[in-house]
Amino acid sequence: MQKRRDETLKIKEIIDKNRFRLDRKIADGGMGSVYEGIQFGSEGFEKTVAIKAIQESLSKDPEFVEMFIGEARLVANLVHQNIVQMYQLGKVGNVYYIAMEYLEGVNLQEFMNRHFELGTRVPIEIGTFIISRVCRALEYAHRKTDRDGKPLGVVHRDVSPKNVMVSTEGVVKLTDFGIAKAANFMRNQEGDVLMGKAQYMSPEQAQYMQTDRRSDIFSLGVVMFELLTGQNLFGSDKTSVILENVVYREIPKPSAVIPDFPADVERIMLMALERDVNKRYQDAGRMGYDLEYYMYHDRFGPTNVTLEKYMNRLFPELFKHHTPAPGEQGYDTEGTTMTLLK
Repeated sequence: MQKRRDETLKIKEIIDKNRFRLDRKIADGGMGSVYEGIQFGSEGFEKTVAIKAIQESLSKDPEFVEMFIGEARLVANLVHQNIVQMYQLGKVGNVYYIAMEYLEGVNLQEFMNRHFELGTRVPIEIGTFIISRVCRALEYAHRKTDRDGKPLGVVHRDVSPKNVMVSTEGVVKLTDFGIAKAANFMRNQEGDVLMGKAQYMSPEQAQYMQTDRRSDIFSLGVVMFELLTGQNLFGSDKTSVILENVVYREIPKPSAVIPDFPADVERIMLMALERDVNKRYQDAGRMGYDLEYYMYHDRFGPTNVTLEKYMNRLFPELFKHHTPAPGEQGYDTEGTTMTLLK
C-alpha cells in the first residue's frame, strides 16, 4: 500500500483544457448573463453546468473584475449542501466566466410569483423549511475560516429572493456571493458604496455602516416576511423611499396580515427583524435551530421530499420528464396544503 501511494504522488500537476458548450440563456442582467451549458471531458464525459459570464465591456473594468474573481475564489471554498457549488473560474479572450453547479428549479422570487398567480399563500411549513435551509447556508458561510483557522468574516450582503434557489428535488441553495465581503477575498467598500437590493437591506447596510453576519439575518427576516405573508415589507417604490422605510418604518407583526399566523414563527421572524443588532439573532444557526424546533419538536415536519412533491404540484412543467417512484402518485405533501388568498 505504501509503495502504491508513493507512485501516485509522482504526479505533481495536471494541465488540461476545459471545453464548455452554452445551450441556453437562463438569466440576463446588467453585468452579465447565466447560461445552461455542458462541460466535456475525456471518453465522452459530459456534465450539465451553469456558466456565469460577465459582459465583455465590464471585463475591462478592474474593480468589477476584482469582484468577479473574488466571488469565484470565495465560493470555491464554501462547500455546503445549501450553497451553490463553484467549479471553475476561466477566461476566454477578454471575457471572464465562472462554471458552477446547475440546478433544475426556480429562484424564490419565481416561487412566490407562482403563488401570486394562483391566488394562494405559501404554506407555513414549506416557507419555514426553506428559510431554515438558508439559515444553515449562512451559518456555514459566516463561520468559514481560512487555512490557518482565522475567521473570514463572510457577509453575503445580498440575501434576497432571487439569490435563493429551490430545486425540483426539494433542495434549497443560496447563491450569488458577488457583492459579499470576506477577508482576503473581497474589497470592503462599506461607508463609500451602497451594495445590495434596497428592499432587503438591513438598517445598518442602508445607512452605509459596517455590516457583520447579523445584517444577513435581518435581510433573511425580510425575505421570510414576504415569503410567508405575500407582502413586501418595505415597498418597491423609489430607492430613497425604500431606504428610509428600512431604517424607520414600523415593522408590522405577520399576525396583523394573517390572523392565524403561528405565534412561534412570528416570534422568530420579529427577532430576525430587530433593528437593534444586539436584540437580533446573533447567528443564523440559532435562528435555524428555532425554526427546526418549531417544525419538528412535536410532529414529523417537512423534508426535502415534502418540498420536492410541493414543487411538482406548483411547477408541473419542470417535471414533464419525471417518472414517479413507486407509491409517489398523488404527490401527498404530508399535510401541507395551498391556502387560497382572501
